[in-house]
Amino acid sequence: MRINPVSAVEALVGALRRRVLSGEIQPGTSLPEQEIAASYGVARPTVREALAVLVHEGLLRRERNRSAYVPLVSLEDLDDLMYVRRPLEELMASALVGRRVEAADAALARMAALPADAPWAESVAAHMALHQALVEAVGSPRLERLYAALAAEMRLGLVRLRDVYTDRELLVREHRELLDAIERGPEESARAAMAAHLSHSWGAD
Repeated sequence: MRINPVSAVEALVGALRRRVLSGEIQPGTSLPEQEIAASYGVARPTVREALAVLVHEGLLRRERNRSAYVPLVSLEDLDDLMYVRRPLEELMASALVGRRVEAADAALARMAALPADAPWAESVAAHMALHQALVEAVGSPRLERLYAALAAEMRLGLVRLRDVYTDRELLVREHRELLDAIERGPEESARAAMAAHLSHSWGAD
């Protein structure tokens, strides 16, 4: 079986994404191309391509005559995000009542299997994969598009939760209870479980 080698751009994207999502690179931090190139031993065109990917994902922002930087997502931004996100996910929970979504269970299993010292970025990835699997299971392309438009801010918001969920098992347990509530029903209970799940604190500003 052949495998495709990871390009320098892909490797750099992965490394920077993990650092952003683990909170190692703080909001507001600039990422000058020359410094990144020197730190990782790659050419500036490689850095430029990698940063462009992360800008496209919404994890970085770039303005004219300024280096790419990690955007600040304030508590006010997150409150507004949840104002839009909550009804979408409650709608999704209603649509999935009585079902168990295999891809969501698989994401939960990956989250539960993470070692205690795993980078928070891996919890973010599993967390996003679980919710994405539920959205896709509904089978609505428009719901998927709406959800995708919020994904970058969701990931950046989840960075803050590393200080809320210092015990990763709590995050695992909340998601297991959510999946159980959706499968068990009825619809009102599934929606209530989703609303409760999304009502967590974001920590201090």
